[in-house]
Amino acid sequence: MRFTIEQRHLTDGGGKPISSDPEAVSFHTFDADSADDAVRLFIKRDHAELLGDILKFPGFQAVATVRKVGGVYTLQVGPTR
Repeated sequence: MRFTIEQRHLTDGGGKPISSDPEAVSFHTFDADSADDAVRLFIKRDHAELLGDILKFPGFQAVATVRKVGGVYTLQVGPTR
């Protein structure tokens, strides 16, 4: 199954909130068996660290928060074509 991950930049590397920057949002596509697996593939590829749990919702949807060198990001995962 193919998933799209919307990555939204929340804070910079110093922990300060990111202002309304249009480049603070990016989209990524992964082929995975589940939304959970798509998040784990993203984490591995981007050398990120999962903060908390992956919240799973009906319809192959999920939300997660990750930390990378550049700051903290939220990930919203959903199926795509």
